[in-house]
Amino acid sequence: MTVHFIGAGPGAADLITVRGREQLARCGVCLYPGSLTPTDLLAHCPDDARLIDTADLTLDEIIDELVRAHADGHDVARLCSGDPAVYSAVAEQMRRLDAAGVPYDVTPGVPAFAAAAAVLGRELTVPTVGQSVILTRAQARSTSMPDGETLATLGASRATLVLHLAVNRIEQAVSELLPNYGADCPAAVVAHATQPGEVVVRGTLGDIAPRLREAGITRSAVIIVGAVLAAEKFPDSFLYSVGRERAGREAG
Repeated sequence: MTVHFIGAGPGAADLITVRGREQLARCGVCLYPGSLTPTDLLAHCPDDARLIDTADLTLDEIIDELVRAHADGHDVARLCSGDPAVYSAVAEQMRRLDAAGVPYDVTPGVPAFAAAAAVLGRELTVPTVGQSVILTRAQARSTSMPDGETLATLGASRATLVLHLAVNRIEQAVSELLPNYGADCPAAVVAHATQPGEVVVRGTLGDIAPRLREAGITRSAVIIVGAVLAAEKFPDSFLYSVGRERAGREAG
């Protein structure tokens, strides 16, 4: 039996992958992250599946449930918000499953930053404007950031910056980013992307904090900072250019 770590996507039930949906339909046990999981998504589980809300469980309690389900002969779905590769806490779960001899696999999902970009109608990598995206978070009551990963350091490149878990520390984040990006740098906040309560706030680094406070956003939001958010006059990508040689097309 296998534990399936499944990216549940950013919130909309129909943004789970086909593979993830099919795995849900085969699992006798499903652990899901509380209110972050839409009810319609859990409807893909078998009618007799055991559904476990992990919102109030400790890591050890979660692992106990996974190991017990495996021992009882069940395939287990472990739903993760967004994509398991980013801010999902799967690394420590995998480490414990390795120690317990429990097999697992991972199915990716739509990450929150991709959903936010879609809602904004923007590509985060625009020719000559921005070709790098930094995913990071703000330091709060969570695990300490590694040395060298401060916003001031990361922002020195002026690359497109995506901040998770930072809406309640927006003023501090802005103060650390201003010296590199400037007050007129475009910024946006997307809360509850793809969900019924979706909220979008657009502005600049100079005014995004008060705009966010006025909107009353306090959780489940992504902050994006970078020139790509307002890019208009930029060259077309080389990808589809006339001068690019294409495989299968005869030359001359």
